[in-house]
Amino acid sequence: MWDDIVNEITGSFSAVPAHIALIRLCAALVLGGAIGFEREWKGKAAGLRTHILVATAACLFTIVGQELALLSFDSDEVKRVDPLRLIEATTSGVAFLAAGLIFTSGHKVRNLTTGASMWMAGAIGLACGTGKVPLAVLATIIVILVLYGVGRAADKTLEDQD
Repeated sequence: MWDDIVNEITGSFSAVPAHIALIRLCAALVLGGAIGFEREWKGKAAGLRTHILVATAACLFTIVGQELALLSFDSDEVKRVDPLRLIEATTSGVAFLAAGLIFTSGHKVRNLTTGASMWMAGAIGLACGTGKVPLAVLATIIVILVLYGVGRAADKTLEDQD
């Protein structure tokens, strides 16, 4: 019995070696955190922790999907591996969370950008999970430029109109 417990806890990674999984998860954590830091700094409802969790969860779902693809089932006919379903499920889950942030107050829509940044954090996590960390880094840089740069430009434009 103890051997079974130890084997379960120390089980091997089939598709993604443990050290690579750790690198991918940490990359998702850092990149999601970079986006979340900007949202936190702006005082938004979903900030650092939320974006870290969204990106890291998306990364984990991707790695788990890769591991599941290598499990043996009764027959090959029973097993259907479709990575697009994993992406669809992850984006639907993140969209559900993001939609919970968005609300209308008076005639203004609030937290739409934060919802979109959560969606991007999920996409960045998916990219990390598939080993496309350079793509995830580029996307994160673009997101931060949009959130910070475009936000500052919009604020400046509004100040000039006053």
